[in-house]
Amino acid sequence: MLVSSDNFLQMFFGWEGVGLASYLLISFWYSRYLANKAAIKAMLMNRIGDLSLLVAISIIFMVFGSLKYNVVFNICYYFLNLDIVIMAYKFNLFFILGLFLFGGAVGKSAQLGLHTWLPDAMEGPTPVSALIHAATMVTAGVFLVIRCSYLFEQNQNILILIGIIGGLTCLFAAIIGSFQFDIKKIVAYSTCSQLGYMFFSSGMSNYSLSLFHLFNHAFFKALLFLSMGSIIHALSDDKILERWVV
Repeated sequence: MLVSSDNFLQMFFGWEGVGLASYLLISFWYSRYLANKAAIKAMLMNRIGDLSLLVAISIIFMVFGSLKYNVVFNICYYFLNLDIVIMAYKFNLFFILGLFLFGGAVGKSAQLGLHTWLPDAMEGPTPVSALIHAATMVTAGVFLVIRCSYLFEQNQNILILIGIIGGLTCLFAAIIGSFQFDIKKIVAYSTCSQLGYMFFSSGMSNYSLSLFHLFNHAFFKALLFLSMGSIIHALSDDKILERWVV
């Protein structure tokens, strides 16, 4: 539903669907306190991004009078000089629109600022994490940016912002992951870092490369999760690297 939709409303239902699937995955072992806590944290932080996306969709409907992709993308060029007044300050329509769309992507794809839910989400079963958190759930934000590239290209400032956030996430998530002892959290921070690559590429207007890495990441990260799950199972469900060395 998320990928095949031809309008923003249907896409939003698919967007919420992957969020629900993630919540149910993280809280699979509902008797565990940490699993329940992580699921609630993921749900609340994703609601911040979802609210941002909902505001963007509302603006699109008010300005363009339609939520269909082909209608909005074909007439967006006629609104290049339209400004939105917020608290006596004028902002370009496409900057505000891009900001709220990107806000939704930041929440869903665990970028810097709203990234802390993803490492905690590793409380779910490892094999299912390979499917949900490597191939579908967290890449939804990248897909949104690529799908709405027509709107982002109308304002260079928002592209610069996407590139900066993506680059910082790529760097900091990789550094944080290097100092983790829980192998599942290492892979989670690796996912944040790889998503940062995709956003950085999108910020450089290289959407084809971003989409290529999205597909590439889905395969190699899913295999990495499955391999990690096999290792954890072989070591009697021990996830801590420090104890492996000892």
